[in-house]
Amino acid sequence: MLNKDPPEDWIGAGIGSGDPVESGPLDVHASGLLLKIHSLERVPMSRVCCAHRSRWTVKFWKSVAFAALCVAPLSIAGAQEEPPKLPNFPRVSLAKTYTVDPSWPQRPDEVKWGHVPGVAVDAQDNVYVFTRAVPPVQVYDSNGKFLRAWGEDYIKTAHHLKIDHNGNIWVADIGHHVIMQFTPEGKLLKEIGTRGKAGDDEYHLNQPTDMAITPSGEVFVSDGYGNNRVVHYDRNGKFVNSWGKMGTGPGEFSLPHAVALDSKGRLYVADRNNVRVQVFNQEGKLLDEWRNVLVPWGFWVTSKDEIWVCGSSPMPWRKDDVVLGCPPKDQVFMKFNTAGKLLELWTIPKGEDGKEQPGDLNWVHAIALDSQGNIYAGDIIGQRAQKFVLQK
Repeated sequence: MLNKDPPEDWIGAGIGSGDPVESGPLDVHASGLLLKIHSLERVPMSRVCCAHRSRWTVKFWKSVAFAALCVAPLSIAGAQEEPPKLPNFPRVSLAKTYTVDPSWPQRPDEVKWGHVPGVAVDAQDNVYVFTRAVPPVQVYDSNGKFLRAWGEDYIKTAHHLKIDHNGNIWVADIGHHVIMQFTPEGKLLKEIGTRGKAGDDEYHLNQPTDMAITPSGEVFVSDGYGNNRVVHYDRNGKFVNSWGKMGTGPGEFSLPHAVALDSKGRLYVADRNNVRVQVFNQEGKLLDEWRNVLVPWGFWVTSKDEIWVCGSSPMPWRKDDVVLGCPPKDQVFMKFNTAGKLLELWTIPKGEDGKEQPGDLNWVHAIALDSQGNIYAGDIIGQRAQKFVLQK
């Protein structure tokens, strides 16, 4: 505690005697600490009356007390022991990681890219890039070597691209309102929908976004930007059934943006504006819905029934949004099992418009994996396809 009176050595030095007082060290005990205060100036005490000296004394000791209480906690903290050193942790991450390969692909100068809404990998690990440029379908091997390109005579506006169990290539053309089947070399085999005419019946589609093909050749179309339904066609392209309408309830859609099949025949629909994935059987019965996880843009299903989805994390509608998530707030790859359990998450930096760096994505739209677990992604604003190499 603080003494009420000045120390005796101060009195001996002349306080009250009219002699000048030298400032000097004052030992004050506060909270068990010893403080040395240098606070007095040289003052001719003969010029200070008793009343003034009394008031000066009270003010002085109040100042000393305040200083002691302020400094004490700092001194206590400073007196604490240093924290113990941490051990040398193993510098190993058990999570899978990916690094972009900036050299992939080696695209010829005459082969252009625009938006890249579609990407797929065939059984030989060749990568099909679907772009809104000429030529629209471009094929590269896993090392990035350019193999071939085609499609400019048939395709108007690219969206998603798939490869069926026979190795044939399917594309969704939102400009012509059709889906088409080609050989790997670009020969047209089949067209579903009425070219150049949008509609909402068994003969017409309206900006179809994607298709999923069963091993027997049955086709399920997410239809799409103009219609909010899934349409089922048989292997010959004949209408079988459709389900869905605009809405937010179970089994309803707000922009069914992609569709995929697992080995059991279950259908996964990217209900993008509703920020969910809906799961159906092939008759249109709702089996499950995955909410509050991501805004889904595109699918890839592996031979092990791992459901990969690309897109962005959930976000609200903004005042000027026409569709949800354009632009997205981030970019993600997610892997689920067929029950909707999240198995893996990888986030990618969202690129700045016109200043995208290797490894950035800007409106990621499509995802595919090769047999080695490497990821290929196509994006819209970034106008490119990239390879993300699994680190082993």
